[in-house]
Amino acid sequence: MQTLDIKKLLERQRQYFKSGATLPVDFRLGQLRKLYAAVKKHEKDIQEALREDLGKSPFEGYMCETGLVLSEISYMLRHTRRFARRKTVRTPLAQFPSHSYKQAVPYGNTLIMSPWNYPLLLTLGPLTNAIAAGNTAIIKPSAYAPATGRVVQKIIADCFEADYVALVTGGRAENTALLDQKFDLIFFTGSQAVGKEVLRRAADHLTPVLLELGGKSPCIVDASAKIELAAKRIVFGKFLNCGQTCVAPDYILCESSIKDRFVAEVVKQIKKQYGEKPLENEDYGKIINEKHFHRLCGLIDKSKLVFGGEVNESSLQIAPTVLDRVSYEDPVMGEEIFGPILPILTFDNFDRLLTDLKDKEKPLALYLFSSNKDHIRRVTSELSYGGGCINDVVIHLATSEMGFGGVGESGMGSYHGKDGFDAFSHYKSIVDKKTWLDLPIRYRPYKSKLYQKLVRLFMR
Repeated sequence: MQTLDIKKLLERQRQYFKSGATLPVDFRLGQLRKLYAAVKKHEKDIQEALREDLGKSPFEGYMCETGLVLSEISYMLRHTRRFARRKTVRTPLAQFPSHSYKQAVPYGNTLIMSPWNYPLLLTLGPLTNAIAAGNTAIIKPSAYAPATGRVVQKIIADCFEADYVALVTGGRAENTALLDQKFDLIFFTGSQAVGKEVLRRAADHLTPVLLELGGKSPCIVDASAKIELAAKRIVFGKFLNCGQTCVAPDYILCESSIKDRFVAEVVKQIKKQYGEKPLENEDYGKIINEKHFHRLCGLIDKSKLVFGGEVNESSLQIAPTVLDRVSYEDPVMGEEIFGPILPILTFDNFDRLLTDLKDKEKPLALYLFSSNKDHIRRVTSELSYGGGCINDVVIHLATSEMGFGGVGESGMGSYHGKDGFDAFSHYKSIVDKKTWLDLPIRYRPYKSKLYQKLVRLFMR
């Protein structure tokens, strides 16, 4: 799509929003029902597209994408009417008589830029929140997941007029053209590098931005952990979608005294969950493209390889891989891995471990496997990170009852459920002052001693 076409599309959406068509809650609920029905209708197409783009099995595709989208839409259908109601708040006595309230209103024209690793979930999830809050939306999916992009485009065309919700395909040129425009809100999911560029471009228009980024999310396993269960759950979360998950455990910080037992159990779990030859498992996925495949291959240090390491360039597959005796100086620790490579580092002193983590960039997720209540308390209260789990991984994002988002280098803002509605809404603070009484206290001249005493009484 050319820049001129994008400008015209946005202008049409501006006019549509100005008409007030998106404001009635009944309208929003009707659009959400359309979206739900369309996702259900195209469920098989989605399944095939996810298999083509990422090699996802039908069950994994439903569990991690289609099902979560339907769950989010269902949540919004149940709660949007309540979220949209004005919220009465206490009025200070000095403002008597009046009624104070907060009113959620949509930002207006929004841009949703989604990534390739969960191309359905991370496109239609934010869109669900945008619709529930009463916005229009232009969607820009990643060009790296073209099959899913085509299905999403079909869903959007089935449900909505382009004046309301539209999808723009293409690559960097289209991204640039979109970011040249003035939106009322930008929602971006992707890498830190691109997120910084989105934030810079949005600053030209003073446009608010929600950034869902990534980073190196640590997973701590201390000596009190249930090792077998920890390994089972970590293997599930790390190698889900071939490690191409923004909240996957990026690396393990394992207490030295249990490291050998833990590594052995991880290897056992990989064989149990993926088979002796994972690359022959038809339900095991693939790396998104050759660029990322070769980048990941370059991170596998054969001298530290304890399991896996097999690759198939023709199918863009890398077997679940475990690296031991890793240090922070190794290349695999220099960037977010975003692939099926699990480096294991060790620690002996928990206090020093926390100090070291406090000095690092704030991750999108952090996980702790432990039965030590003091360790759990300290990790949840002292460290700054987007979100996480105790004795599990990744599942904290699979609920509409809690917001999901990063902090610091891993992003800003959160969404899902009520947090998603809030993210796409501006809350106006309004005082409805009554006219049947007008207290003279605030008016000049300020000479009355009685009024001065009353002000001090009301405002202390």
